[in-house]
Order: sequence, then structure tokens, then C-alpha cells
Amino acid sequence: MLGAYLPILLLVIVAIAFGLVSLTFSSLIGPKKKSALKLSPYESGCEPVGTARDRFSIKFYLIAMLFILFDIEAVFLYPWAILYKKLGVFGLVEMGLFIVILFVGYIYVWKKGALEWE
Repeated sequence: MLGAYLPILLLVIVAIAFGLVSLTFSSLIGPKKKSALKLSPYESGCEPVGTARDRFSIKFYLIAMLFILFDIEAVFLYPWAILYKKLGVFGLVEMGLFIVILFVGYIYVWKKGALEWE
């Protein structure tokens, strides 16, 4: 019975060994000269403005949560699309209901003004 888990154990060992070898090799051949410019914060080529402790508007978090919610719901469309022929009319009705519920949620969020960025 333990033989069935041997490939998984082998994969874990190879993954850990690859990570350790990569880190060791890069630390051995990488440059080690530290400077003020190299140690400064970097954000897309722009100078950082403000501190990392600034507060964000609650609108930012609301839009982020809505994005995650609708994105995860959209992921459910892929398995349905693959099994569409097997599911038949029942699957079509169920997915139609799912999309209607998703659309009602989208309209609700839109009417509440949650998608308006100020």
C-alpha cells in the first residue's frame, strides 16, 4: 500500500532538492555588493510615495472582494463547458440559473454604486 505513495514522495523530494540547489547556486554565483540604491524600495520604476502604513479606502477592499467573487464564479464555467454534452438540457438549465443569479448579484452591486471608483 505504501508503494502507491512512492511517486508522490519522490516528487516532494525532487521539488525540495530543486529549491535548495537553486537557492544555494544563486547565492554562490550572485553579486554581493550592497548599496543604498540596491537596498531602496522599488515599485515599477517609480520612487515610493508615502509609507507602507497608509490607510486604504474601504472602497478598495470592496472592489477587490467583488473581483474575487465574480472571478471565482467565472471559474465554475470551465468544468461545465467541458461536460456540457454529458449534462444535456439539465446542465444547460442549471448553468442558465447560475448565470442569472450571478447577473442579479452584479446588477445589485452596480445599483448600490460599489463599482464606482472615486
